[in-house]
Amino acid sequence: MSLLEGGALVRLRDFQRAGVSPETLSRLVREGVAIRQARGLYQLTDATVDARHTLAEASALTPKAVVCLTSALQFHELTLQMPSAVWMAIDRTAWKPHIEYPPIHFVRFSPKALSEGVEHHAIEGISVPVFTPAKTIVDCFRYRNKIGLDVALEGLRSGLRSRKVTPDQIWQFARDARIWPIIKPYLEAMVVDGV
Repeated sequence: MSLLEGGALVRLRDFQRAGVSPETLSRLVREGVAIRQARGLYQLTDATVDARHTLAEASALTPKAVVCLTSALQFHELTLQMPSAVWMAIDRTAWKPHIEYPPIHFVRFSPKALSEGVEHHAIEGISVPVFTPAKTIVDCFRYRNKIGLDVALEGLRSGLRSRKVTPDQIWQFARDARIWPIIKPYLEAMVVDGV
């Protein structure tokens, strides 16, 4: 029971490591003490749910994936968009998990792109990997055909205004992703306008 305290999401394997049998866990669910959020993922029934709850659920179910694109923009408060699904980056050769809930959009990244610019944040007891603001903005330009150029521009504008990113950080990630020629005119216009 102490595993579930503080509103934490707990995996079935964590219960098993702590010596809690699946039968005991099933009894807790039947009695209404705990709820099954997704397959192999449990939480106290009366736990206060953070607005970033779905990010914690998605990360618990896909531990090798990284929160990206619109979901990462929203996490860093760089967009007003509320994504209908969690955007997660996975390795380009990785098996794509089939998860019913929460809804997840998977995007494939190279191993290098998947490992650069990752921060880990604790949400409801789960370590959630999220790309940094600068990396997220550059990735939004890379995947502008999937999420829309307007979302990428909103993220860039918000990042510069809030000083969560610098033009140098954008340049560095854009150069590595080989999309600097695409971002350069937008970044220069925003810097000149004093966004």
